[in-house]
Amino acid sequence: MKLLEDKLEELDIYFAPKKESEKWVLILGVAGVIAYLGYAFLLPYTEELYEQSERDKKRVEKKISENNTYLSGITSSGDRDYYVKQYDKDIIVKKNKIVNIKDKINFIDSNLEKLSDMLFNQKSWSIFLNSITVKAASYNIDLAYIDNKYSDNNGSFGHVLEIGIGAKGNFKNIITFMNELEQNILVTDIFETRFVLDNNSSDIIA
Repeated sequence: MKLLEDKLEELDIYFAPKKESEKWVLILGVAGVIAYLGYAFLLPYTEELYEQSERDKKRVEKKISENNTYLSGITSSGDRDYYVKQYDKDIIVKKNKIVNIKDKINFIDSNLEKLSDMLFNQKSWSIFLNSITVKAASYNIDLAYIDNKYSDNNGSFGHVLEIGIGAKGNFKNIITFMNELEQNILVTDIFETRFVLDNNSSDIIA
């Protein structure tokens, strides 16, 4: 504060002998220098600040425009969550499809396991051959013979066992017995038959 007071006192002493016009000329000169310095140094700085603010304004306006465009794109009938809800529904539908596909896969797996019982192996054929004698006995049919041999089918249908059966019994029982043979878990087909009337009875020799 003392320094400032001293400087002001020095100015008073300096301006005391000066005329009023000289004082104003000096004051205007100092003001002009200050104005020039402000114009020369402050104006470019303020212009740079103005241009930066304009760039920021345009960037913000562009961002607002892009956001408005985006909001318009995701809005349907005034509902901004329309597509979100639609996607949620699609996800639920696809999840249900996945569940259905898994159920179908499980169904196929279980049926493949059942199908494995129909594939050729010594045990399955032995069971089938044994079932012939069991069925024949249940229908009062006498078996004269059971012949079997492998048939070469060039691999078109796995393994094929060709069986020849000699049987005698009531005609109705013979037909029922044949039908029972075809109703088997193994693919069974009767491709040739021959019936002869027994000379000593009313039975049929098949």
